[in-house]
Amino acid sequence: MMETTSENDAVNSKLIPVTLDANFFFERAVRSLDRFQYDKALKHFRKAVEYEPDNPVNHCNMAGILSEMGKYEASNDILAQVLETIDPGMTECHFYMANNYANMESFEEAERALVTYLEEDAKGEFLAESEELMELLQYELDRPAPLNRIKSREGVVEHDRARALLEAGQFTQAVGLLEEIVSATPDFLAAHNNLALAYFYMGRFAKARECISEVLEQDSGNLHALCNLAIFLQYEGDRDQLTGLVRMLEATVPFHQEHVFKLATTMGILGRHRTAYGHFRRLLKDEEVGGDASLYHYCAAAASNSGLYAEAQRCWRQVTKLDPESVVPQFFLAQLEQAQSEGIEMPLVSYNYQLPFQEKLKLWKDNKGSFAEEVKTNPLLRSSFFWALRYGDTNTKLQVTEALRWIDDAEMSEILQDLLSQQPLQEEKLQEAALLSLQKLIGSGPVENAPLQQDPEPAPLFQKGQPEWKEDWQRVIDQTASMMDRRYDAGQKKDAEQLWQQFIGRLYPDVPYIRHAEGWCAALEYLTAKLHKRPVTFREVAQRYGVTESMVSRYAKRIAAECEIN
Repeated sequence: MMETTSENDAVNSKLIPVTLDANFFFERAVRSLDRFQYDKALKHFRKAVEYEPDNPVNHCNMAGILSEMGKYEASNDILAQVLETIDPGMTECHFYMANNYANMESFEEAERALVTYLEEDAKGEFLAESEELMELLQYELDRPAPLNRIKSREGVVEHDRARALLEAGQFTQAVGLLEEIVSATPDFLAAHNNLALAYFYMGRFAKARECISEVLEQDSGNLHALCNLAIFLQYEGDRDQLTGLVRMLEATVPFHQEHVFKLATTMGILGRHRTAYGHFRRLLKDEEVGGDASLYHYCAAAASNSGLYAEAQRCWRQVTKLDPESVVPQFFLAQLEQAQSEGIEMPLVSYNYQLPFQEKLKLWKDNKGSFAEEVKTNPLLRSSFFWALRYGDTNTKLQVTEALRWIDDAEMSEILQDLLSQQPLQEEKLQEAALLSLQKLIGSGPVENAPLQQDPEPAPLFQKGQPEWKEDWQRVIDQTASMMDRRYDAGQKKDAEQLWQQFIGRLYPDVPYIRHAEGWCAALEYLTAKLHKRPVTFREVAQRYGVTESMVSRYAKRIAAECEIN
């Protein structure tokens, strides 16, 4: 008898107790979502609500799943219950309800919910999305919305300007403007988050943490702040705090597209590639962004870094269809095929939609020593150099040959010699750059027939008429010039053309696929008008070109950032 009891104790000691609480079912719901098992996810979220009925986040997650399943009425019933009995301060529920009503084509109800959101929400998390939805509702109802005020608009114009400065790397100016905004409107949480990022980029880590703390004091569940905090903690090496925060973020299921993308990219930065992959997969199902080549690359990178090579291959093949001119998917498909044939793991892939060497070239001039060492030791980076020299266009080869002067490597010398041996090498600037690079690598005096004794000038911008210039790029110039006719003089139209050529030249070869030409045209006219001090608004040009204000704003910021327009 005593022996039997001992055996039972031994068995019991090996059992791991399971705590059935809200977090347990939350995590099970997340795993079900990763497998797109919505019925199971809904079941687990309901159990999480049973364990924590006063937690509004659990209810909102359940509403989000119902919305994705097309059960919009049931989703709104839950959101209404949150506002009525659990947390009336969760104003974002009004925005979620507006989207559900719009999907049900109940446009008047959608308008009422959206107006309530805009007039009550102080954070403005979904302001851009609200503007697009408002335009849709105005079109469907054939009248403007009865909107008296937008609570979160205070400081928005200044905030947009600060974000543009931040994206352009002008951190000091961005900090000055953002500090003014948060001083005037302390509850403008988006400005606090961007100020934290600006401080972080400048190396002012204590101030960055202080800003994040202020956001979380006002809104403990602010996803942007939590994601930024996780990145800060990783940089500082604070593993204790980071572990708990990452666990919470991994159990979070964002409701809105912007939050899904923020969380996905954060998980990628933190090295949680499997979680990032699940979120990117969710985004690919969204019709609005699901056709974006770069998004498929993000998903492929996350899949590859998770060891899901078949899925990575599928995604990169889709990139080749969406962006057939890009060499990026071709490069990674070739690297993946080689790794599989050799039976080795694929090196970690960057989420940036570009070849590895292009990402590093942004920093190489300021740190040539470490750059040269990384080229020698990083196989994926090294392969991308070879790939660019063999298959890249003239501008790409120019970038590579200039950088190779600082990499003392025999194999690189052979590649350059092969490049020079091509008969004929038609691009004169490329020949000059290759000769200079080879001369420096060999270190034995001038190479025979080298035409220059100094660094070549930077590669010129791509101009209309060159072989690389595409019809869809030219279409933007032609359409913009036509729309600007009789309202702008010839010089101003020429400025718009040159601005577009400069933009394409700065991005080349990673020029985005021009899916919405009218949006780019509107952005081009807007910036040209601003450069000439002409009064113009996003709404004005958006109406003229038949696009949304948010699209014009987004494209204008992209052009301004690349062309360094202040």
